[in-house]
Amino acid sequence: MALQLTSDNFQKEVLESKIPVLVDFYADWCGPCKMMSPVVEAVAGTYTGRLKVGKLNVDDAQDIAAGYGVMSIPTFIFFKDGEVAHKTVGAVTKEAFEAEIEHVIG
Repeated sequence: MALQLTSDNFQKEVLESKIPVLVDFYADWCGPCKMMSPVVEAVAGTYTGRLKVGKLNVDDAQDIAAGYGVMSIPTFIFFKDGEVAHKTVGAVTKEAFEAEIEHVIG
């Protein structure tokens, strides 16, 4: 299950994580975000221990979203060692999503 990220726990859970982190920047009112939610949850289960998966509501954490240049949602940002490793914007197929994950985590 994906971890709910907030302005309070983002530093610890994402930037200080020992394993790569996928952050789903979303909003409750966003149709494509809702469409990607089952894919994000499936990935969270598949990659347990190799990839931390978190969801950040952009309406609740506008400071973080703005800081990473999130202009459209859903935006998926992969972090590795506290740095942005890869960024994807918009809905994608599960297969394409998993290919990106494999590219990032190796």
